[in-house]
Amino acid sequence: MIAVIQRVSNASVSIDNQIKGQIETGFLILLGITHTDSSEDVEWLSRKIIGMRIFSDNDGKMNLDLMAVNGNILLISQFTLHANTKKGNRPSFIEAARPEIAIPLYEAMIAQLTADLGKPIQTGEFGADMKVSLLNDGPVTIIIDSKNRI
Repeated sequence: MIAVIQRVSNASVSIDNQIKGQIETGFLILLGITHTDSSEDVEWLSRKIIGMRIFSDNDGKMNLDLMAVNGNILLISQFTLHANTKKGNRPSFIEAARPEIAIPLYEAMIAQLTADLGKPIQTGEFGADMKVSLLNDGPVTIIIDSKNRI
């Protein structure tokens, strides 16, 4: 499972020109799920995300996590994070999980992040053509792969 975490001042996702989810201060998370991911990846990644101390404290140091700043989460599924670009110019998405695997894990991640954060998160819609808007704060962008824990 790959998560691209962007610290944002605000972010939103629209489908068919209708806002589906929006947040102020917090994380916009793009989530890529592969066929080898499991509930263990969901639990580990959620804890890692919630604990990320990438908000500035009073001294301007990245020392605060989401809870310390009362931050929010906007979670967007993005299968293209598992693109293989080794051959040619057309990416292969063979490593991206099929919907029958990815949808339950995406829904599990929504539930896990909600539980770990202690409040509901905002989301996109799995498989939809979405338009994502954000104001990256910093900019701060962190990439976490649940397969690279050690």
